[in-house]
Amino acid sequence: MPSFDIASEVDIHNLTNAVDQSNRVVNTRFDFKGTEASFVRDELTVQLTADAEFQAEQMIDILRAALIKCSVDPKAMQIQGGQASGKLYKQSVVFKNGLESDLAKKIVKLIKEQKFKVQTQIQGEQVRVTGKKRDDLQEVMAMLREAD
Repeated sequence: MPSFDIASEVDIHNLTNAVDQSNRVVNTRFDFKGTEASFVRDELTVQLTADAEFQAEQMIDILRAALIKCSVDPKAMQIQGGQASGKLYKQSVVFKNGLESDLAKKIVKLIKEQKFKVQTQIQGEQVRVTGKKRDDLQEVMAMLREAD
C-alpha cells in the first residue's frame, strides 16, 4: 500500500547558506558599519550578536529573508529571549526539527475530519499516512498544503 510521511526537517546545508548570506548582508549594510554584528550557526541554533536590541531585530529580518531565498521555511524559527552582556546584545534563534505531538494530533484530526479513505498514525516526530489509492494520498497532500 502506498504511503507518505509528514515531517518537519530543516536542511542544514540550506540553513548554512542562509546564515552566510545574512553575514554578507550585515557586513555590507551601511547601518551596521563599525559594529560587532554577526551570525554564528551551531547545528540547529543561530547565535546573533549585535550592539543593540533594535539591531538584533533587524538582523532577524535579514535572516528571515535569507531563509526564504534558500527554501527554508521561516516558521521553523523559534526566537529565544535576548540578553545584554557588556556592550553586546546576544540572541539565539533555534530551528525546530520534527513535529511536536500537539501539531501531529492536529494533523491527524484534520485528515480524519475530511473523511479521506486513508489511515494515519503518529510515529515519533512524524505522521505516516497510508491509503489504498495514490489519488487519495494526493488529495490529502493538497489539503495539507492549503491548510498550511
